[in-house]
Amino acid sequence: MRAWTLAEWALVPLRIFLGVTFIFAGLQKLANPNFFRALSPISIQAQLIASSHTSPMRLLLTHLIPFAKPIGVVISLAELAIGVGVLVGLWTRIAAVGGAVLSLSLFLTVSFHASPYFTGADIVFFFAWLPFIVAGAGSWLSLDAWIARRVAKQEGVAAPELVPVPFATVQTLCGKYNKGTCTARHGLACDAAVCPVLLGNRAPIATRVAIDSVDRRTLVVGGTIAAGVGVATLLLGGAVADAGRMINHAAPPKSASKQLGGGGVSDSPTTTVPTGAGTTPGILLGAAKDVPSGYAGTFTVPSTGDPGIVVNAQGTFYAYDAVCPHAGCAVSYAPSNNLLVCPCHGSEFQVATGAVIVGPSPHGLAKLKVIEGSNGNLYLQ
Repeated sequence: MRAWTLAEWALVPLRIFLGVTFIFAGLQKLANPNFFRALSPISIQAQLIASSHTSPMRLLLTHLIPFAKPIGVVISLAELAIGVGVLVGLWTRIAAVGGAVLSLSLFLTVSFHASPYFTGADIVFFFAWLPFIVAGAGSWLSLDAWIARRVAKQEGVAAPELVPVPFATVQTLCGKYNKGTCTARHGLACDAAVCPVLLGNRAPIATRVAIDSVDRRTLVVGGTIAAGVGVATLLLGGAVADAGRMINHAAPPKSASKQLGGGGVSDSPTTTVPTGAGTTPGILLGAAKDVPSGYAGTFTVPSTGDPGIVVNAQGTFYAYDAVCPHAGCAVSYAPSNNLLVCPCHGSEFQVATGAVIVGPSPHGLAKLKVIEGSNGNLYLQ
């Protein structure tokens, strides 16, 4: 019995971890203006573009890119609401369903191609939500349980506490048990699986205990508290977002990279120089002078649609597919330490080889061949 009693506490640490993590994730996004700025490498738009090349939901993601900013706001507020709900144990099953849907969506978009699959956190979060969908928050440190006990007291009925009692003991105490049959079930065999005493409103309709009024009141009280917590959560999110904009002054991040080809992230340079005397075969990216030593240029790889990056390291050009192998974010060049760095999870890559130096990326970047032509232009071969 003691083990059963302690089992209710077993999920409390996981509930606290999920709640704190999702609250932090939501507030972190709201506090960072660059998450909503299209030109930032850590923006929701950049992540959607990168994910649209590798995700099984690429067709859907392609159509969602123009709506990246409102999607980012929805994700941020959803993470905040889910985190608060599961942390305080309020409408826990609904919060857990939302958390599972969000985690599964992130797995199918951002971390789908993480290799091995368990190196992506989203699939782990998805399965971590399942116990709370099945069992709720339990009766400890939970507003759901507190509301149920309060309503039961006001209605003058027994508090809905779970107590481990052998079914044989229930039979000896039950006034409807009669020599192996149940009078509440019109003489049918006594069965714990359908017992109206044990199951309450989950028992068959014909033998259900009348607790509808308690259920209705619990729903009203829970809904009122949930509405109040929701308003407070929105105010908190708005305050954090305003503070983030004030601290960062809404200034775009400084970058050592320049977009080549004259287009945006999704535009591909398509000028192809044919093979012949005085020419270099390949796709024109732009003038080499636009990428001085110690700087990088970005472009779109025509064959895949992935973002590409070319770095000028003391006159030698190195080019790579900029999609990080871990979770699909686009890497950027950090001139201070001469590394290619993933802004999402911190993976670092060598400029000269593309090899991974610091994980969690499972391997290095895909290398591309870029040469400088005699006319001073850069070409992708």
